[in-house]
Amino acid sequence: MKKLIYTLMLILAGILTAYPQRMLPGKKGLEINAGILPGDAPKSNYYLNGTMTVNGKNGNYQLWALEYSRQHFHYKDHSIPQETYSAEAGYSFFILGDISRNIALNTSVTALAGYESINKGETNLFDGAELLSGDNFIYGGGLRLSLEIYLSDYLVLVLQARLKALWGTDLERLRPSTGAGLRFNL
Repeated sequence: MKKLIYTLMLILAGILTAYPQRMLPGKKGLEINAGILPGDAPKSNYYLNGTMTVNGKNGNYQLWALEYSRQHFHYKDHSIPQETYSAEAGYSFFILGDISRNIALNTSVTALAGYESINKGETNLFDGAELLSGDNFIYGGGLRLSLEIYLSDYLVLVLQARLKALWGTDLERLRPSTGAGLRFNL
């Protein structure tokens, strides 16, 4: 009789598989991202981002982020740097993924505020020309489409495409970017 019970238990254990418990509500994660902004020189047009996530229900999550971005604009033979420091808060919605949450496609809607510095605050250029654009406080919103690939229960590879709409800036209002990052779920 014991052999029959053990055999049935082994058969049931082989049939019923346990899935990892990912995206549990209330679970937090820390994410580091880097990416490129459009421009002539991808090495000098980049962003760095640190994000904290808090999981909600059904694969959705809240996100809070701090970001630094640097972009160069060409003027004659020189480049004029633009640096942006911003804070972002938003919500990410689960769109598509497999049942075990190995791969997930999410879209996020965010609001942001920050500060933008053009040419390190200097309005005079090397040839005597004067910049009409200056340092500004900026605000706006953003959209993000992210593909999240779980490498383990705690480590997630995040590939993303983003678009930000900014007001209060003298430069481009729509700023697209692409990037990759790692999230560590706590």
